Amino acid sequence: MSILIKNGRIVNASEDYVADLLILNGKISAIGQNFQVNAEQVIDASGKIVFAGAIDPHVHLDMPFMGTFSSDNYETGTLAALHGGTTTVIDFVLQTQGKSLGYALDQWKSRSNGNCYGDYSFHMAVTDFNEGTKSEIRTMIQQEGITSFKTFMAYKGALMIDDGQMIQLMQEVNKQGGMVTVHATNGDMIDTLIAKHKREGKLTPLYHYLSQPEVTEAEASNRFAELAEYTGVPAYIVHMTCEGALNAIRRSTMRNKRVMAETCIQYLMLDARLYEREDGAKWVMSPPLREPKDQDALWAGLRQGLIQVVATDHCPFTWEKKELGRNDFSKIPNGHPAIEHRVELLYSEGVAKGKISINKFVEVLCANPAKIFGMYPRKGTISIGADADVVIFDPNARHTLSAKTHHMNVDYSSYEGVEVQGKCETVILRGKVAVDKGEVKIPKGYGQYIKRDHVKVM
Repeated sequence: MSILIKNGRIVNASEDYVADLLILNGKISAIGQNFQVNAEQVIDASGKIVFAGAIDPHVHLDMPFMGTFSSDNYETGTLAALHGGTTTVIDFVLQTQGKSLGYALDQWKSRSNGNCYGDYSFHMAVTDFNEGTKSEIRTMIQQEGITSFKTFMAYKGALMIDDGQMIQLMQEVNKQGGMVTVHATNGDMIDTLIAKHKREGKLTPLYHYLSQPEVTEAEASNRFAELAEYTGVPAYIVHMTCEGALNAIRRSTMRNKRVMAETCIQYLMLDARLYEREDGAKWVMSPPLREPKDQDALWAGLRQGLIQVVATDHCPFTWEKKELGRNDFSKIPNGHPAIEHRVELLYSEGVAKGKISINKFVEVLCANPAKIFGMYPRKGTISIGADADVVIFDPNARHTLSAKTHHMNVDYSSYEGVEVQGKCETVILRGKVAVDKGEVKIPKGYGQYIKRDHVKVM
């Protein structure tokens, strides 16, 4: 299959130029001016932006949580991602305490294999570090291509590991050439505040937010950075939300150390005032939405290079499931639907409003996730030899987000009625048009599992 994309404005993390792009056999074959070739399909991209398929390194598809499952499975989630310009996702395999990493991986493979529209990979979440788990780290990296290992500093009794286990895991992962990532919040403090608010009868969604004040994230982020410095492991903080946590990263750089960080589109756009609404449960996630001053800090962190990635932490639940916590915020399933809208929202809110450059936009959505998580230059770049994962983006198209029109398997939108500038018009995955003007062109199962190489510290 050959595709010629003509006259597009090609944007990479460090480049911005108008050219033609030739795709042959699933790869980018040539980039140049005024190509005269007989391609099977020709797309005129005049006036459009052409960039690499975005990578979302933080999603939870078909994930068991709080007695239910996230409502997007691998079929619906990866298809919704493609509609929004994301061609590759990285999901989290969650180890069950008392069982092996291999057992957990088998469970996730049973749900993902043959069901994905888009490409996908896995992180391994370690919730029970012991000698058996330690012996599996090498296998995960060398045989499965899983090079990143997530830890939780919260959710005691289910997901959390203590600092002693964290250090031992960091040392082994560092030895084997991997990376440790973290949900950095102080679980003990949060649990204490939750119990306090419940005793006092304070049960609305606002108290989900008030049970996780900024200090819980700032303290844990700083502690994680110190442990990473001690062990020397490549380190990455997921879903950073606040100025206090960002300052922990700043202090780390002042000691000539580097802890990488990700934020999510919701933390750049939404704030904690939403928890006071009658339907505040829609925005119950962990960490919670923060204050406007934190949004300012996160945008600055992106511009300054302290935050390398914008992801989603996509973990949707239907309104019926969210309503399980109507009378007790601690029973609301934590999660937020965003996998379809991240690219367009970041362009509209970031590039169109002058908060970040078009190159930074591509850097944090495409190039950096590919580099950090061992997929570059196969993915994340418009360059010869790369997978032909390509987004043709109309920067002038305006449209309004709504649950009535999105493709995510959830019956509400966190961005209902938001007008967005910019739209993913055509999305190509490994040389095949996957979505064109909303029409799906590939079958379920076209998505491939991507084994990843060793991590690269940015």
